[in-house]
Amino acid sequence: MRSVRAHRGRLGTAPARAGRLRLRSIALLLLVAGTPATAGAVSAAPTKAKPMAVEPAQRLARLLSAHEAFSKPDRHSARLLLVRARRPITGTRTVLPVIGRTAHRGKPAWLHVRLPGRPNGRTGWITKSGTAHALTSWHIVVRASPRRVMVYRWSRLVRVFKAIVGKPSTPTPLGEFFVEESVRMPADSVGAPFALALSAHSTVLQEFAGGPGQIAIHGLDNIGGVLGTAVSHGCVRVANSTTRWLSQRIGPGVPVQSPAERAPPWPTSRRTVVKMGKPA
Repeated sequence: MRSVRAHRGRLGTAPARAGRLRLRSIALLLLVAGTPATAGAVSAAPTKAKPMAVEPAQRLARLLSAHEAFSKPDRHSARLLLVRARRPITGTRTVLPVIGRTAHRGKPAWLHVRLPGRPNGRTGWITKSGTAHALTSWHIVVRASPRRVMVYRWSRLVRVFKAIVGKPSTPTPLGEFFVEESVRMPADSVGAPFALALSAHSTVLQEFAGGPGQIAIHGLDNIGGVLGTAVSHGCVRVANSTTRWLSQRIGPGVPVQSPAERAPPWPTSRRTVVKMGKPA
């Protein structure tokens, strides 16, 4: 995958601002699909998406410097990886979801965080020193069976978008992930105009096009596809208007959940409690 350039953006608050950066070959699994969706095997019709309970807010740790991640809140425990202070594509600060912390008088405070990279869903402990506290009210749920992306704020479902998900041989990974960075793609790039690079990686492809098989939620430019189908190599494709809506609201650290579920028989008489929303 050749190197291309992307706009560096300020995420979750405003559209990506100008300033070009080199986009490394992380294999967002976008180039897979140089084939139109209709050319591949399309699985059965999707079910409707039912809202699910999510936390109203997520604590975040913004890294002000590189941090070593450990298996326990102890520098003598196993070292897991070095987490860089900035993300490799856009150069934005690394932001990690905080799922726990220690507070002992007279001892350094530690944060239990979700980590980027493989294996999927890995967590570790970093020192609180050298981090800045943040909070996000946004939460994304990717529903593979209904093929929908559901966006929540303060635990309230605010948008439901049709999506293309991974085909059975290269499924969209299941689990708890987060947005690493939001990328404004060059117009001629596969998956433009925007992509949310996730902490998730393909469970089938250990590498792709020279990169680590990183999963993204991205657009349809230069790739196409029929929304509501399952034909990708693991990435989640949504309408271009959806990527614009997401890029204006969703920043680094926002939790992304892809739950395991079994689709009910089709057709079904059960009605969804929300209507499909158009991007605002």
